[in-house]
Amino acid sequence: MRYYFIGICGTAMASLAVLLKQKGHEVWGSDQNIYPPMSDFLVQNNIPVRVGYDVKHLEQPADRIIIGNALSRGNPEVEAILNRRLPFSSLPEVIRQEFAQPLKSVVITGTHGKTTTTSLMSWVLETAGLSPTFLIGGIARNFDASARIGSGDYFIVEGDEYDSAFFDKRPKFLHYLPHYLIVNNIEFDHADIYRDVAQIKDGFRKLLRTVASEGLILANGDDPHVRDVTSPVYSRIRFFGKGAQADLRFSNVNVSENGTSFRVHKDGEPWNVFRIPLFGEYQLYNTLAVIGIADDLGLAPQQIQAGLDSFLNVKRRLERWGDFNGAPFYDDFAHHPTAIRETLDAVRQKHPSKRVIAVFEPRTNTTVKNIFQKELADALANADVIFIAPIYRPERIPENERLSLEELQDHLRRKNRDVHLLKDYSSIQEELTSIVAAQDVVILMTNGDLGGEYAGLRASIQRPGKENGMSVPAK
Repeated sequence: MRYYFIGICGTAMASLAVLLKQKGHEVWGSDQNIYPPMSDFLVQNNIPVRVGYDVKHLEQPADRIIIGNALSRGNPEVEAILNRRLPFSSLPEVIRQEFAQPLKSVVITGTHGKTTTTSLMSWVLETAGLSPTFLIGGIARNFDASARIGSGDYFIVEGDEYDSAFFDKRPKFLHYLPHYLIVNNIEFDHADIYRDVAQIKDGFRKLLRTVASEGLILANGDDPHVRDVTSPVYSRIRFFGKGAQADLRFSNVNVSENGTSFRVHKDGEPWNVFRIPLFGEYQLYNTLAVIGIADDLGLAPQQIQAGLDSFLNVKRRLERWGDFNGAPFYDDFAHHPTAIRETLDAVRQKHPSKRVIAVFEPRTNTTVKNIFQKELADALANADVIFIAPIYRPERIPENERLSLEELQDHLRRKNRDVHLLKDYSSIQEELTSIVAAQDVVILMTNGDLGGEYAGLRASIQRPGKENGMSVPAK
């Protein structure tokens, strides 16, 4: 078939495009926001990308047009598709048809940790010889890819709770027919489409109803929202966490400069000690969920450990770029307050003697609003020095609903933090140069491109032959 993608550079869109091409389909697309790592991934897979949205792009005949969920009515290509009655689908519809139905789906969900958990799950099965097909919301360094066709029976997919398309407001994950399902955590996010956490939980309740009766749900028993949505269920269910009632429980956590070790108890009995080259308690939850699925698939602890030992970073998940003025410099996708707090905690575990300098860009539809005004300040306070970039496209948000950077600054200063509001994106390098020294560690937290400065900042830090920090933890 011939597939044309509108909005092809989105993480999931680019990943599906590559999977379809590997399956033998003809694939091309268009987008107006084109930047790494997904643009590089498309180039590596020889998938043509047209810049911008133009009805002329529809002159090349396609059997199916996939419309990304960033597209809406008023887009010239969308309007032409509807007027001409051309065949179109959402991304999750095609994922279901091409991959979820033919294979056994392992669907990984939660407000945080989906990308790392999906990457780790894929790698553990790969090292065990099960050759999974996977679709990840980021570039997994073990594969140098976010998607791949495997030869085995399992399809591992990151289950996003965001809506499917402008014409299908259901969460994407409702399309994926899970045989195995991980529910890692549930918090309020995506304020542009959800009014509160109760509405998000409703989507998860519907998801749990789609799990095969002979399948398995791995649920975080320490998260009250997860506990709340897991009754009733119609398949097997096992809880993981550190609570005494968990079916899979971690304890005896030990952190070293090379990572974290922990003991796992299974069904109330000591079972095995595992090691991961990662830092932060949230990584124990991610890993324990993977261990639970792998164990149910029949993998021995030694097989699971082989995958954990060789697990590498995910791009833009605590990815070390190099050194800036002698200080280690990391890039991370963190934007939700919980992810920011946990990411900063992980950096402190990795570099306990260094001053932590955070650079944060308010960009998502949730963080540009004042919904998390206090929570963002509390999370960023885990750094010693904070640089706050301008709000991304502030004109979209009424002033009374907009995140107040001045209030954020005041809150952090009351906590005795050194806070700098960046006047514009172009001043980031200059401001950092004036303060960063070898006794520091720097963490950039954004899910975007820093107003176009992202690539230039990275290029100025990375040099040919420099260590890229591949052993640094992913999230």
